Amino acid sequence: MPLPTTLPYPRARATLPAMLLQPARHRSVDSPCAPEQAAPTVLILSVSAGAGHVRAAQALCAAADGLPIHAVHLDIMSCMPRGFRRLYTDAYVKMVGKYPHAWGWLYRRMQSAQPADRAQALRRWFDRAQARAVLRRIAALKPAAILCTHFLPAELLGYLPAAQRPSCPVWVQVTDFDVHRIWIQPGIAGYFAGNEAVAFRLRDEGVSPARIHVTGLPVMPAFTTPLDRARCSAGLGLDPSRPTILMMGGGAGVGNLSALATRLLAIDPALQLIALTGSNAALLRELSQMAAATPQRFVVHGHTSQVEQFMACADLIITKPGGLTSAECLAAGLPMIANAPIPGQEERNADYLVEAGAAVKAIDPVSVEFQVRRLLADPDRLERMAACARAAARPDAAARAMQTVLQHLHGQQA
Repeated sequence: MPLPTTLPYPRARATLPAMLLQPARHRSVDSPCAPEQAAPTVLILSVSAGAGHVRAAQALCAAADGLPIHAVHLDIMSCMPRGFRRLYTDAYVKMVGKYPHAWGWLYRRMQSAQPADRAQALRRWFDRAQARAVLRRIAALKPAAILCTHFLPAELLGYLPAAQRPSCPVWVQVTDFDVHRIWIQPGIAGYFAGNEAVAFRLRDEGVSPARIHVTGLPVMPAFTTPLDRARCSAGLGLDPSRPTILMMGGGAGVGNLSALATRLLAIDPALQLIALTGSNAALLRELSQMAAATPQRFVVHGHTSQVEQFMACADLIITKPGGLTSAECLAAGLPMIANAPIPGQEERNADYLVEAGAAVKAIDPVSVEFQVRRLLADPDRLERMAACARAAARPDAAARAMQTVLQHLHGQQA
């Protein structure tokens, strides 16, 4: 069935200022964004297990621009022993990519585990033994507040002996549209939740409502203003009037994108395709060879810090429903096909997106092709999904979280 050559709804209505089209600055412990005068340091701790936790930290750091605080981002894996990094980050990526059901089993088992269990105490002891350099780095930075975008640093700090625990408040930014019990740690000043369902679950686990702030999931400031589709498409050599699909497989580039590309390119000659392969160099090479055989229809790109520009070109995205990717799609008003969500947090994210009317789910390349054909043949439904995405979006989430931390600091000083 031939596809409509244009879709009737304008997702992008304005052009982002040129200054925001430049790569986002990443403030780390090596290159902090220090203001001209002394300001309290807010230390943002992430873990590079998947790309989402780091992207959340980068968004929060970017949101500090213009605020009287000194935001510093530290990926704690940079201070961990090499063996621990490989065990913690590489094993996670391999497990969710090759053995997703094993990850689902572990996710459920950890959800039912009690903090006082002997196995949990031994795990925390092992993690703390590996984190000595992390704790020294935190102490050296002397933060006025700490904000964690992963449960590991929150757990490390929460279970420290009282004499070693930082005197500053520790906050947690939940990075999915559901919350696992392991995110709930002792001594946390406040939690930033992606939606009301996460807030409800936090309250059910005993967190005081006064410590829960429904701000959304943090995305980069570039998502606060729509981009011009024609301009972004021209930069990629694409025709903005033709239907365009964006494929993403998360930071690791998983999700069977090569099989999907073969199917999608055969649907209709008018269809244009963009693929982002993340850090997966082998997939980048494979898809680049396919793109060479279909010039002006297929664009392939590796890791990017400007995903909003690729999203501005698309009518539909096929993606793993990670928390940050999902939040970015909502902010871009981009309808989603949640592709083979892994058991655990991705399944919960996909359920939320479908319930919000912004996504449909697919389990394999066959069902993805079915959903693509159905959606592109029904522009009215795509328009409704885009509207639902915009309604669920919270593009100011990072700014709201940082403002809350700042207000809390001012309250302490008063």
